[in-house]
Amino acid sequence: MGDRATATLTTLVVDDEPLAREELAFLLKDFAEIEVIGSGANGVEAVEMIRELEPELVFLDVNMPGLDGMGVIRRLREEGVELPQFIFVTAYDQYAVEAFRLEAMDYLLKPLDKARLAETVERARRALQEKKAPETALTATAAGTPVSRPAPSAAPRTKLMVKANNRNFVVDANEVIYATIDDGLITLVTTNMEGHSNYRTIEDLQASLDREMFWRVHRSYLVNINRIKEVVPWFKSSYQLRMDDRKHTEIPVSRVQTKKLRELFKL
Repeated sequence: MGDRATATLTTLVVDDEPLAREELAFLLKDFAEIEVIGSGANGVEAVEMIRELEPELVFLDVNMPGLDGMGVIRRLREEGVELPQFIFVTAYDQYAVEAFRLEAMDYLLKPLDKARLAETVERARRALQEKKAPETALTATAAGTPVSRPAPSAAPRTKLMVKANNRNFVVDANEVIYATIDDGLITLVTTNMEGHSNYRTIEDLQASLDREMFWRVHRSYLVNINRIKEVVPWFKSSYQLRMDDRKHTEIPVSRVQTKKLRELFKL
C-alpha cells in the first residue's frame, strides 16, 4: 500500500464526446494514483497538450475529427516527442490490433467497466514505478541517501563521439554539459565545443551514461547535474536550469521533473 500512495500518474483524458470525457474523469476520481491534469476534445488538442504538459498517462478515444487516436501517436513519434503510456477508450473493437502495434498499454471498450478500469490503472502504476526507479535512485544519491541498486548490465560510457566541422571528436562524458534533441538530431554541448551525436534518441544516450550524473529534466534535454550553474524560478511555479556552458543556456524543467528538482536542491 505504501508504494501505491507514492506513485501518482499525471493523466490526460481525450474524447470528442463531452459526456464520455466527463464520465471517465468522474470514474478516475476514485483512483488515488491518478491526477487528471487536463482534457481534450480531439487529436490535435491531444498532441498540443502532450507536448506542453508531458503527462505520464493518456486515455485516448480512437475515432475523433481532424486527427484520430492512432494519428496522435504517429505524429508524436514523427516529432520525436517522448511518449506517455496510452490507453485507448472506444466503442469499437476492430482497432485493437493496430493499437497494440503502436504499443498502447491497454484497449478499453465503452461502456467502461469499473473493475476493468481498475486493472488498467494498476498496470499503469506498476509500469511507471519501474520506469521511475532509476530516477528515484538518482535523487536519493544526490541527497546523500545510500541506495542499493542492482548492478548495471554494462558500465557507463566514459567517452562519447561528437561530430563537428566534418570531424569526429572523442570527448570525456563528464565534459558534456547537456544534450538536446530537435527534429531527430541530438546536439551535444561540452565545455569546449558543440556538435552532433550519433545516438538516435535521448533515451539511448542516457542509457549509455552514468544515471547518477545525467538527468532527463525535459523530454528534449539531458543535463549533467554537475554542470548546473543556477536554478532560475520561472512562471507558474516552474523552473529553468542555467547551465555552465559559454552561452549560459537556460533549460526548462518539465512539470514531472520539477518535483525531483525540489527534492534534489531542497527548494
